[in-house]
Amino acid sequence: MHKNKVTHEQIDKVAEKTYEVNQYNSKDETENGLAVTHEQVSDAYTEGTIDAKIDEVNENGQKTSGKAGREIPRKGFE
Repeated sequence: MHKNKVTHEQIDKVAEKTYEVNQYNSKDETENGLAVTHEQVSDAYTEGTIDAKIDEVNENGQKTSGKAGREIPRKGFE
């Protein structure tokens, strides 16, 4: 079999995967990628940006982190 050909079983194995918290520490490339993607989507949904920056606000809701925002820490997720 040519190495670029994918079987239906292989497709089903990947398609059936869903995000689980323990996938951050997985050695499986697909599971780890799914966990990182989940984190990125969650950050973008929450913050509304794709640049992985977060805004800090004071008690009045005014932005205090400057125009560019603050980098979201990635320790332990890479």
